[in-house]
Amino acid sequence: MTASRPEIVLYTREGCHLCDETRVMLQGLLEDRAARGQRTATIRERDIAADPELERAWFTAIPVLEAGSRRLELATSPTAIRRFLAETLDEVMA
Repeated sequence: MTASRPEIVLYTREGCHLCDETRVMLQGLLEDRAARGQRTATIRERDIAADPELERAWFTAIPVLEAGSRRLELATSPTAIRRFLAETLDEVMA
């Protein structure tokens, strides 16, 4: 039986260059995990500008990654994103 792929939410907003960079890093890190036979996830983006509550909450913290109960604010470091993926995705498998 194949387990479904977990979802990672990437909170962004239009014109956020950090969000663009994080999107590319996240995709690359997930592709690297797939190549190593490790669990991957689907990415769903949410534009904080579409929701005033999200915009108030995340305006100074984006890009934000969220998976289950875990959250990584200012997700701009490849090392931090890699650790977030390992903690989130490898924990799901355990």
